[in-house]
Amino acid sequence: MKTILVSCLLAASAAFAADNRPLVIAHRGASGYLPEHTLAAKAYAHALGADFLEQDLVLTKDDVPVVLHDIYLDTVTDVAKRFPDRKRADGRFYALDLTLAELKQLRVTERFNVKTGKLVFAKRFPAEQSEFHIATLEEELQLIQGLNRSTGRTVGIYPEIKQPKWHREQGHDISRLVLPILARYGYATKTDACFLQCFELVEVRRMRGELGWQGRLVMLIEAGAKGADGTDHTALCTDAGLRDLARVVDGIGPAIARIVTWPSATERKISDLVKLAHAAKLVVHPYTIRLDDLPKNCPSVDELHAALFRDAGIDGVFTDFTDVTMAWLKK
Repeated sequence: MKTILVSCLLAASAAFAADNRPLVIAHRGASGYLPEHTLAAKAYAHALGADFLEQDLVLTKDDVPVVLHDIYLDTVTDVAKRFPDRKRADGRFYALDLTLAELKQLRVTERFNVKTGKLVFAKRFPAEQSEFHIATLEEELQLIQGLNRSTGRTVGIYPEIKQPKWHREQGHDISRLVLPILARYGYATKTDACFLQCFELVEVRRMRGELGWQGRLVMLIEAGAKGADGTDHTALCTDAGLRDLARVVDGIGPAIARIVTWPSATERKISDLVKLAHAAKLVVHPYTIRLDDLPKNCPSVDELHAALFRDAGIDGVFTDFTDVTMAWLKK
């Protein structure tokens, strides 16, 4: 197993893991077993041994940051039944159009396709079973810190500012609202167990500059060439792009396809992205390992883990299955 020896920065990242191994980041919590971003999913991921728990953040109508993967509500809740009149002209239901009190009335379920009504991952938690609700950022931070105290483990947080450009176009500044909450709960410096992430380069620079974020910052990198906000993700993956990023961020979070692909079941290609990022003193935390959605032609989840950790040398990974990734690392 490769260890993180590139620089003091890389070593500090690994230090968040008790045994100095690469980090295991629970993607939307234990989302392979429970509906994503519910408090139950976060508690279970904590119990499974995750080093960090992810929080995707969007705003409510009354400017409360809540933990949801999308600005939309209709793929993980019963909003269409409870508030049918809130549908926008595009046919979608937005968290930003409901107050927190209204969002709390919604029932969260396993992610489904809004057109077909079928679950995205058919073998995961049954649809519309049990009772789950949307949590605010503060509610989740209180849960994590409570579990940290009662278990004696320090599990970190990994919040993502979702679509800040879109939020500002709607008249809401999500970053300006989230950062003070993080600071109030003790997440403000690079020694705190927190990585803040975003897909939008303009906002990443703004958080570090205008908004004065002093904690760890990660630039997320899409598999596609350009993001909806205009960020050139392919350019960021070059040696020049990574060295420029290193002036602002502490790491990158690329799609797995940016690191490893399988042209066929017997042929694997690993890019030089991790090597270039490490040369720029950036940690690399790709997304996402899913047992039920492996990369095209990837033979097995073991092969995926080996390619990422052993051969590419990543510093941590987002996974829907905390226990499976932990078990592979502990072998």
